Amino acid sequence: MKIAIAADHGGFELKDSMVEYIKSLGNEVVDLGTNSADSVDYPDYAKKVCEEIQQENSDLGILICGTGIGMSLAANKFEGIRAACVSDVYSAKMSRNHNNANVLCIGARVIGDEVAKLIIKTFLENEFEAGRHQRRVDKIMAIEKENKGL
Repeated sequence: MKIAIAADHGGFELKDSMVEYIKSLGNEVVDLGTNSADSVDYPDYAKKVCEEIQQENSDLGILICGTGIGMSLAANKFEGIRAACVSDVYSAKMSRNHNNANVLCIGARVIGDEVAKLIIKTFLENEFEAGRHQRRVDKIMAIEKENKGL
């Protein structure tokens, strides 16, 4: 799988340590920055990952900021993106199985490296179950289309 990843200044250290881990799981990684503690705006990095997903250049995305919240808010503004802010393994699994999330948002100031690895591994190894969940995801996507341009 090809995974796009980006972070703001609050998440760049965790991002850097997760890139090699994601590769060790057998995935290709597209690192879209940032690469320092210099202050940057998280919506700019959410945009990079979301566009990568929209253009089908990457299969899934991972965004990291201080809490994961800002990245998830920004990412969910992009058409076709279903970003989940996750800080536990069960939510990571359900975000894929039931919600067909295509972007994982995590907070570097909320979880440590080892929990991040467990969450990322779970997110990447699970798939959408469809079935009864498909109609719910379809409703989310319909809401997105209805409100487009408002």
